[in-house]
This record gives sequence, C-alpha cells and structure tokens, in this order.
Amino acid sequence: MKRALVSVSDKTGLVEFVQGLQSCGWEIIATGGTQKLLEQSGVKTIGISEVTGFPEICDGRVKTLHPKVHGALLARRDEPSHLQALKDNGIEFIDMVCVNLYPFKQTISKEGVEMADAIENIDIGGPSMLRSAAKNWNDVTVVCNPDDYGMILEEIKANGNTSKATRLQLSAKAYTHTAEYDMCIATYMRKQAELSEKLFLEFDVKQGLRYGENPHQTAKFYKALEAVPFSLATAEQLQGKELSYNNIQDANAALNIVRDFKQPFCVALKHMNPCGAAIGETIEEAWQKAYESDKVSIYGGIVACNREVTKEVAQGMKPIFLEIVMAPSYTPEAMEILSTKKNLRVMKVDMSEDTAAHNQYVSVNGGLLVQQLDTKNVQITQEMCVTETKPDAALMDDIQFGWNIVKHVKSNAIVVAKDGHTLGVGAGQMNRVGSAEIALNEAKAAGFTEGLILASDGFLPFDDTVALAAKYGVTTIVEPGGSIRDEDCIKKANELGICMLFTGTRHFKH
Repeated sequence: MKRALVSVSDKTGLVEFVQGLQSCGWEIIATGGTQKLLEQSGVKTIGISEVTGFPEICDGRVKTLHPKVHGALLARRDEPSHLQALKDNGIEFIDMVCVNLYPFKQTISKEGVEMADAIENIDIGGPSMLRSAAKNWNDVTVVCNPDDYGMILEEIKANGNTSKATRLQLSAKAYTHTAEYDMCIATYMRKQAELSEKLFLEFDVKQGLRYGENPHQTAKFYKALEAVPFSLATAEQLQGKELSYNNIQDANAALNIVRDFKQPFCVALKHMNPCGAAIGETIEEAWQKAYESDKVSIYGGIVACNREVTKEVAQGMKPIFLEIVMAPSYTPEAMEILSTKKNLRVMKVDMSEDTAAHNQYVSVNGGLLVQQLDTKNVQITQEMCVTETKPDAALMDDIQFGWNIVKHVKSNAIVVAKDGHTLGVGAGQMNRVGSAEIALNEAKAAGFTEGLILASDGFLPFDDTVALAAKYGVTTIVEPGGSIRDEDCIKKANELGICMLFTGTRHFKH
C-alpha cells in the first residue's frame, strides 16, 4: 500500500484530494492541524507521532524531523543497502509528500508585525520534507501547490501512480517553492540585520514576447510579485495586439512622466522621450495641446493621460496612428470609438498616488545597477533666481512644467515650453548646445519665438546655450547649476535680460 504524508498550511482542496488518494488505496499520514481537519471530514489518518514513535515537541517546532520520515522519503528503491537499512530500522516507504509552508510572507506583510511573529512562521520541517521528496523524485511524488491536485489524482486513478515525467516537474516546482521561501526569509532577516552585500529579486513571467528590441533577439516580460501603481505589469489590456518589448519600454517611460503631474495631463512619447506634453484645465485641453506640440512625431507613438479618456479625446486620437493609449479609465463612448482601431493597444492603468520609494534595475554585462527611481519633485520658487532679471510670477507654472518634463528626457536634455505645453524637445545629444538647437528650432518652426521657457536637465557648461536661447525668444532658463562656469552663464543671462533659476537638483537620464 502506498503512503502519503500530508502537512499543509493552505488547506484549499485538501479534503477532496486526500479522499481521492484514499479511494485509490493510499494510506494517509498527517500532522497537527492537518490531521484534525481530515479526521473531522471523515478521512482516516495516521498521526505523525505513530510513525516516528516520538511526540510533537517545542510547540510543534519539531514533529517531522525524524529518520522514520526522511529515511522513508530519501531511500532509493533500487539500492539494496538502502532497502536493508529501512528494514533494519523498521521504516516504511513514504511515496508522496503533500506540503505547503507556514505563511511567512503573509505574516511579514501585516502592518506592525513583530519579529517574534515572523520567526514563528519560519517553516523548518516543511522545506526539509519537500527537499527530501524532491531529491528522490524518481520514486517519490512531491506536491506543494493545490493547483496540481487534480492532475495528480487523474494520473493515479489512471495508472496507479504519477508518471516519472510528472514527478520530475513536481520536483522542480518544489525546489522553486523552497527557494522562493528561503529568499523571502533571507531578505527579511538581512533587513533586520542591516546587511546589503547581497540582492535577491523575484519575478514571475507575465508573458513571452515575439522578440526583443529587434527580431533576432528573444525576450520575455517578467512582473514583480508586489503590485504597484503606474505599472504595465499589472495594467489591464482592454483591446489590441499583444505588447512588444519596445512597447513596454516606451509605455513605462510614459507612465513615469504621468506620475509627476496632479493636474489634467497628457503626454505623447516616442522612443522613450516625450514628443508632446501638456497640462490643461481639462483632459480634453491637455490632449489637444500635447498633440499640437508635435503633430509629426506622435505618429506611431504612445499616449498616456492621467484622467479618464472621454469621447472628445478619443475622437481626437482616432485619425492618428498610435501604438498604445494608457489611462486610468475610459468612458463607454471613448471605448466605442477606440475599438474601431483594432490593432490599437488600449491599457487601463492604476494611476493612484504612489509615495513609496521604488528601486530601478538596469542590467549591464555581468552585473546589475540598482538605484532609487527618480521620483523627486523640486518645487520651483522665485528664490532660486540667480540673475538680475527676476521671474515673472505669471510664468512660474510654465517654469515648473518645463522642469518636470525635462527630468524625463534622455540626457543631454533640453525642453522648450510655453503656456503649459512643450514646444521643442532636444534629447540624447552629445553636447548640450546641440540639444538646445534641436528644441529651439522645433519651437521656431511651430511659430513660437517669444516668451519661451528653456529647461535643462544638467548645468550649462558654457554660456553658448544662453546666447543661443536669447536669439530664439527664450526669456527664462531653469537648470540645476553647479558648473565651474556658472558665473559666465549668469553674466551672459544678465547681459541679455534673461531670467535664470538654479534648482540645485540634477535629473540626468541615460
């Protein structure tokens, strides 16, 4: 007669599973609360103490750590010396272990949890049984996920036991389960001990991708276990084609811009840089201004709004080829309009306020860079002015807007703005004056040549950008400051009657 040892924290579907095993002639060994539940449900069991000949001790901390358990699991059925050792010590085989572990992660997720509570939810016997059974997968079935109960019962009913291929898969699942469990414990304990020389990360596959940045590159999209706002990993796709690698990269960049704005805001983005962005009294106004900022570059781009997309916004988007639209919600009328564009990816994204400090991970050859996500928002004030010409109070919102946008443009970054929307964006150039020329020429081509705001993500290393800006109608420059030539730039701004503000904060984006 085959025997199964059952000891679970998550008792979902357990009674039905064990009843199925018994109907196939299996004998059931159970521990503590698991045995109590099964007995109450009319399932006859053998207590673990009857097997080991030893009582559960230390408040249940020690109950399965015994040779009559682990010998029964680890003994090879094809090794005569193992069989003789079991016979000499009165040990019977255990052919299945059904175990899931104390809820450590759930415990430490509770607000105000004490370390003592966390420690008591570190499972010792459970992982030990899983590992023993998984090691001897050739003969032992190891079960750690209730989702597998049905498949296992089907095989046993059909063939009397699980197949070798199934046992190998279940072994891999068990080792994955214990690895994740130990990683969670290690991360928690290392935090308590203030150790940081190791980094443990856990992500699950969300979807396979057709390819990576280019067709010859394979790729997958993984999601973190913890759901956070402004994340494509937890967004709901309402329609459209499957997301691509580049779609995900671009959409993530757009969401990081959106999170910096409280008022109605819309951004159009291409190649991880904003090509048009605007605030408005309404989301309709913000959309229209963002679109008018650059009607050419938006083609094939991504649009993100921080308010519900309305019928009017959707009508404005309909004639334009877009890859993705993202928003916290959509009116039924808007969805009806957008649904006519079958390939358009429409994403519903949680955009609730998020004040948590999140890490950003970037892989490099043979390593990983980790930093805090740049969520710092500097409030621009008139006291930041370093020039004789002072900022016009009416322009403070535009100065703030330009500063918030340039933070999300690839360095070297220059943004030219006016009236709450971008007029020119210079991104990723090898020198700052080159970025400025791009942004200023875009503004000029759109017919804007006076009263402009210029924002720079890093300090101006020379006064050439100041001189160039004046020729294109810039009246205010906002930048971090900190160059050894700051005085040259201030002097040039004073000569040209330009207001300059130093924020004291840099926003490089590589």
